[in-house]
Amino acid sequence: MVLTASNKDELVPASKEGKSVLARLFRAAGDPNRLALLAFIAEGERSASECIELLSVAQSRVSSHLACLVTCGLLDVRRDGRFAYYSIRDPRVLVLIRVAAELASDNAAQIASCTQIA
Repeated sequence: MVLTASNKDELVPASKEGKSVLARLFRAAGDPNRLALLAFIAEGERSASECIELLSVAQSRVSSHLACLVTCGLLDVRRDGRFAYYSIRDPRVLVLIRVAAELASDNAAQIASCTQIA
């Protein structure tokens, strides 16, 4: 499935399905634990054990976050025997996070006080 804007001037896809997929991408990256994992893995390939150690939460929770990021196409997984190693699939993910972090920093007070976001 290819969901692109129908012309270069469109910021987001015109179709309802396209907008939905784009919003799901933001939700996938929008969890604080998944953001921490993306930043950690951006430094280089990481094992599942390293990711568990980073987050200090249950292994099942970390596995769920990693599976989400892999399923959504943000991470790749490489298996070596019983071990799994994760890496960033597309460097544009890092650009997206950097731009979002700058935007959040510039608008931190407004975002923190927004009652419309759960």
